[in-house]
Amino acid sequence: MDKQCFERNLLALSRTDPNLCSRLSSAVTTRGIYRFLTSRTGELIPALLDSTGQAHPLHSTVDPRREGERLVSTLNEEGYVIFLGLGGAFAADAALKREETKKVLVIEYDRDGMAELLSSRDYISLLKDRRFRILQDPSDEGIKKYLLETYIPAVDGGIRVFPLRIRTEGEGRFAAAGEAIKGAIDAVSRDYSVQAYFGKRWFANIIRNLPLAEGPLPVLPPLRRAAICAAGPSLDEQIPLIKKNRGSQFLLAADTSLAALLQGGIEPDGVISIDCQHISYRHFFRALPEKTMLFLDLASPPPVSARTENRFFFCGGHPLTRYISRKWRALPMLDTSGANVSYAALSLAEALGAGEITLYGADFSYPLGKTYARGTYIYPYFECFQSRHVPLEAQHSAFLYRDSSLEKKTPPDRPWYYETQSLRFYREKLYEKAALSGARVETLGSWGTRILGRGSSARELAILSTGPVRQGAMDFLRAYKRSLEGLRSFEALENSEPTEEAELLTTLLPLAAFIRKKSGTINKRIFFEDLKTCCLEELSRIIHS
Repeated sequence: MDKQCFERNLLALSRTDPNLCSRLSSAVTTRGIYRFLTSRTGELIPALLDSTGQAHPLHSTVDPRREGERLVSTLNEEGYVIFLGLGGAFAADAALKREETKKVLVIEYDRDGMAELLSSRDYISLLKDRRFRILQDPSDEGIKKYLLETYIPAVDGGIRVFPLRIRTEGEGRFAAAGEAIKGAIDAVSRDYSVQAYFGKRWFANIIRNLPLAEGPLPVLPPLRRAAICAAGPSLDEQIPLIKKNRGSQFLLAADTSLAALLQGGIEPDGVISIDCQHISYRHFFRALPEKTMLFLDLASPPPVSARTENRFFFCGGHPLTRYISRKWRALPMLDTSGANVSYAALSLAEALGAGEITLYGADFSYPLGKTYARGTYIYPYFECFQSRHVPLEAQHSAFLYRDSSLEKKTPPDRPWYYETQSLRFYREKLYEKAALSGARVETLGSWGTRILGRGSSARELAILSTGPVRQGAMDFLRAYKRSLEGLRSFEALENSEPTEEAELLTTLLPLAAFIRKKSGTINKRIFFEDLKTCCLEELSRIIHS
């Protein structure tokens, strides 16, 4: 083993990943995990030794570089390339020479084995490249977390995984890594699909809501007990119970349930809305009670925001809302990652310090084939279109059966119900959050009474408030527009170091997903110009209106 070669590689690694460099510096390089052979082209290639001492070359013994180039030539628009196993990194080197390659990730196990590789040949050009990263001995959760943080489909394009066959065969950790990668890609793909559909609406809504968020916003007192009303069919039977407990709980309604509560003679203390679609306006056709506070994600539709001055804005997961909170006015951050309004309501109740939280109407299913509680928006909406040929029953049936993942469930302990993949995902996410809550969380619905979180009811008092406005909303939008005009490419996102330019680009990623889907182009220059034009035009409409 070449000690100087090892030290040169570590020096290069220290500039891009000092933590990994530190771990490898104490590794043993003399265990004899590999034997090193010379190919016909003069390249040093590692061969893995088995229990009998037989050497199994990880690469072609004829021309390993050409082998790596052929493998990489199968890539199309994939810009994120993952290699399971480091080996001689011939394919990784070829991948980094492609213009389309944005990131290369190597997953490797066995610190001493990796140290042997680094003491055998020169990896300096790879290790110095800021697009190149190694995860050494990562946990499955660590792999998933890393990909969720670094894989940006709108910028990186597709993703491809190449296992180094001889290295990964029979090694269970690589099989588990593959499953972790698949789980991360599925999660990113779901999120990307939503961004591609809503990206432009989010951007347009946020910049139009800014003037509405400029005025004074109330300081909210802490809570002891809260009730959250979802719009599941079980809410119909729970109206009397809600009225009975009305005086002892802060009643927070999901926007979908508002009309049903008002029809039942109940005025909630607050209503929360996170949907960016203008159909959300249908939940507010009835006048919002004067004392009812409207809690809104900054990406909510402006027509909903304008329904009342008794409103309170918060930041969900959109990077632009978080940028605004850092640069313009500090707004509370709420966890909306459960992708449904009941989950966001639970986040809000927690942020207000509630020690006891009860959920009504949180069915996350269609019990006995019913979709929503009576009085919700869907009933008057369908009534507008009913006729002899399209009766109400037909419209409700079409709505129920529109999802191909619909399944009928017949549990022994309660009546039958329909369920979809989306509803199951929403329920599981909310239950996971409730289980980790610091509050005692109880749900009452078609699922029966369930205790989801057993946290202490004696929680610290919390005050939800906003910071001062640093400058006028229009002045901020003009400054933001000038900053965007100076952007030239996505290059800043390819570097690991946070910069002002990277922060600005991050605010555009959901809109970038929309533009990518709309244009279909893989030409990064054209794609970036399309994105920039779109956001600047949207800003100009507000600034010059």
